[in-house]
Amino acid sequence: MAMTPRQNFKAAMERSGPEWVPLDMGKHIGSIHKTHYAALKPHLPGLAMENGEVILDRMAQTVVPDEALLEQFGVDFRWLVPNWVQVTERDDLEDGYIDMWGVLYKGAHGDHYAVDSLAKSPLADCETAEDVLNADCWPDPEDPAQFTGLRERAKHLHETTGYVLGADAIKAGPLMSALQMRGYQQFFMDLVINPELSDALMGKITDTLCHMWTRFMDEVGDYVDLAYVTDDLGSQTSLLISPKVYRKRIKPFHTRLHQHIKQAGNCYLMMHTDGAVLPLIEDLIETGADILNPVQTSTTGMEDTSVIKEKFGDRLAFHGAMDVQQMMPGATHEELRWEVARRLKDLGQDGGYIIAPCHNIGHDIPPENSLQFFELVREMGRYPLDVDAALEPKASYFERLARESGE
Repeated sequence: MAMTPRQNFKAAMERSGPEWVPLDMGKHIGSIHKTHYAALKPHLPGLAMENGEVILDRMAQTVVPDEALLEQFGVDFRWLVPNWVQVTERDDLEDGYIDMWGVLYKGAHGDHYAVDSLAKSPLADCETAEDVLNADCWPDPEDPAQFTGLRERAKHLHETTGYVLGADAIKAGPLMSALQMRGYQQFFMDLVINPELSDALMGKITDTLCHMWTRFMDEVGDYVDLAYVTDDLGSQTSLLISPKVYRKRIKPFHTRLHQHIKQAGNCYLMMHTDGAVLPLIEDLIETGADILNPVQTSTTGMEDTSVIKEKFGDRLAFHGAMDVQQMMPGATHEELRWEVARRLKDLGQDGGYIIAPCHNIGHDIPPENSLQFFELVREMGRYPLDVDAALEPKASYFERLARESGE
């Protein structure tokens, strides 16, 4: 009897003979931009795609993908997304809002929203740890609206389907939220010259998130297979902070948050951190991360996924690795086939890999490339993996890019 996606995911995580490489798409960092979603519709004329206007992540302007599309693409995961609450529309901007952490956003040509770099951060004027703790911008962790309806949806999906169920991220993290609430330049300085304030700020964020995750897991913990957390640590070419500063100032808060969630939900934990984070992967394992997302292969040090798998693959699973920043927008069909085969071979040979676009499927990706990606996963993603033929002759998008830039 064939495995269900849930059983197959467990086998992949345990490296105990999965039938196929699990495929994911549809969480709030990892869905489809509304413009791209509309562009897909003409290519799938027989498919009911009605949710194109239902926004999943307001900042990124991604949509809730229709169940029919998830089934068409063979997606193994269904995500339980916290409700968008404690948000205030900005009176000074026609197109902007203030999130639950008091951070101000503005629209960017209707394409997405970004932190308003010209606006004062909500904790910019704080001088002491007490000022931070007593500020009036903190969210209410007891707000029942944040998780309304999720228990019923989780129970229904668990009992009537075999999909992998994930508790999607409460969109905040000790470092990311501290940078936004305090101001990037100021908080980077705080980490070094005002550790009492920086510890108080990240501690308050972590306490608030732990409180929220307790409520979240009270609702869905009986049903979910994994939980998802986010906190970016890297840029395109380097870490945002040194390994020394990370280990001393930030890692303790990640460890407390991750262990709290795993204990509350008795599930796997997947951590999202963009960028060139290779020097911190060992640390992330020590915090309790079971799965690393997104394995951003277009950044320094993350290109050779075979090396990453060899070094960490016995203790860490990987999610993503299909680059949406450069490769999926620019690859030919032959190059896309090579890329799917390469990541399957490097990361998925014995399980421990969930293939997925490494971030949102953006409007700059040709619809044909998105459709081909899901077709290629269906074609090549079953065990035993047979991908060597797709790797010869070699046709790497990144090699072509390097060759053309050197000409």
